[in-house]
Amino acid sequence: MADKEVSSGSENIEVKVVSEEETIKNIKKTLEKLRHFLQRDGGDVEFISYEDGIVYVSMSGACADCFLAYDDIKQLVEVILQEEVEGVLEVRLADYDRIKKAKGLTEQFY
Repeated sequence: MADKEVSSGSENIEVKVVSEEETIKNIKKTLEKLRHFLQRDGGDVEFISYEDGIVYVSMSGACADCFLAYDDIKQLVEVILQEEVEGVLEVRLADYDRIKKAKGLTEQFY
C-alpha cells in the first residue's frame, strides 16, 4: 500500500493508494476467513475475479444448488468484504464463461 500526500491549498491530505494485486490479496484473505461458515453446512465459496470494484465468486458443494446461495453472497460475503476490503462495491456469482476464463479453460463441453 502506498501513501501519497496531496496538497490542497494550505491543507495536506494523506491518501492511501491500494494496488489491484493488494486488493485481490485482501479479498482472498477475507474469503478464507468466511469459508468455514459455509463449509460447516457442506458448501464453499471460491474467488474467481475482481473487476471494477466487483468481486466474482463461485459457490460449490451444498451451496451450488441451494436457493439461499444468493442470500449468502449478499448478506454474508458482500457485507464482510465491503467492510474489510477497500474498493469492493459488490459481490456477484460468476457465470460459466467467467469461471472458464479465470481458470484458463478453453475446451468446450457438450
